[in-house]
Amino acid sequence: MDEKALELNFDGLVGPTHNYAGLSHGNLASTRHGQTVSNPRDAALEGLAKMKRLADMGVPQAVLPPHERPDLNQLRRMGFSGLDRDVIESAARDAPQLLVACTSASSMWVANAATVCPSVDAEDGRVHFTAANLINELHRCIEPATTSLILNRIFADDAHFVHHEPLPPAVHLRDEGAANHTRLCAAHGETGIQMFVYGAASNRAGPCPKRYPARQSYEASAAVARLHRIDPERALFVQQHPDAIDSGVFHNDVICVGHRNILFYHTQAFVDTPQVIDQVCRRFQDVCGAELIRLEVDPRQVTLDDAVETYLFNSQIVTLPDGSTILLCPQECRGHECVGHYLEEMAEQGPFGAVEFVDVRQSMKNGGGPACLRLRVVLSDAERARMHHGVVLTDALHDRLVSWVQRHYRDRLHVDDLADPKLAEESRSALDDLTGILGLRGIYSFQRSQE
Repeated sequence: MDEKALELNFDGLVGPTHNYAGLSHGNLASTRHGQTVSNPRDAALEGLAKMKRLADMGVPQAVLPPHERPDLNQLRRMGFSGLDRDVIESAARDAPQLLVACTSASSMWVANAATVCPSVDAEDGRVHFTAANLINELHRCIEPATTSLILNRIFADDAHFVHHEPLPPAVHLRDEGAANHTRLCAAHGETGIQMFVYGAASNRAGPCPKRYPARQSYEASAAVARLHRIDPERALFVQQHPDAIDSGVFHNDVICVGHRNILFYHTQAFVDTPQVIDQVCRRFQDVCGAELIRLEVDPRQVTLDDAVETYLFNSQIVTLPDGSTILLCPQECRGHECVGHYLEEMAEQGPFGAVEFVDVRQSMKNGGGPACLRLRVVLSDAERARMHHGVVLTDALHDRLVSWVQRHYRDRLHVDDLADPKLAEESRSALDDLTGILGLRGIYSFQRSQE
């Protein structure tokens, strides 16, 4: 890959049905705010403001569209029939939990959408994408087909891009995407190492969580590494600490974040963290020829509970055009006594040029911080030239999307409102307009049925 390779942050646009149904077992924020009132308009505008802020800093930014919700095709697969209104009304009456699952806006957290391997790390020199199967939760396991379709449309040139089918929907192959994957490198255009973090393995002895499920399996991580044709010497497989999972760390990106030559993590992130970090550092030195910057947070500084409450490690680390890095944290970190104090000390000592804060409170209430909202894709100049450019954020696109949200989105939504057939009509109208704005007409089933 050339030296001009850049990391694009693809943020998920929050969909019109953003609501708080408390669907995600093991995600404490999601459970805590279940049955409260959401504001879809604010949620989408908060996400767009974060994207614009990063783009204004010179960080390459793009958008991924939301999925069609409610997913009436899924409800029809579950036995509901008739006109769209009939399907919604009968599901609301007879199986409201299925209607709620099929109306979730969870595709906004695109850190779970897929795992991506840059061409410089793949033996065939192409960028590899594997959409996550997300089989742990019903409201998410309906996403992979649409995710795959969208990624195929944006990255359509098979001379540069490879798209793998999601792994088979089996419990031993449960895959939650890039939220459990970290790539470390000296520079984006240089070969790096890839750290796959799993919660449990069927063929390996090890401790398991007792309270909440381990959402990523070793078998899935190993399969993705093989599909992406990563040199085994450049792939590491480490186990997430079960105590962390039982404390609400449902994905590794709630307790660890890496970017280029920086790894920011909690002492209790992994099983035998000292050994894991030693292995990562040695492998980084061997492959990248450089020293890894380690930022370890001790539980005496920030407890696991504090990390989960504030989503400190679900912050974004980004590199600016001048080569400096910033840490972009959720605003909840600033107001927390222990975490705020830790970040004040970090800002003085480095390695970040600045520690900044962003308001994504609508997402945070459902259990997703700044890093949950983005999928990182490293591309060379040649690869960027071959992708679909309608999704790349510019000032003009940002302004059009803000107007689109203000025109289509409700400012109040409760779980009970999901039974309103008008919501489905509003959502389809919004998504139909969106595909015109992004140049992605035909990605939704209702559009294809009209052709």
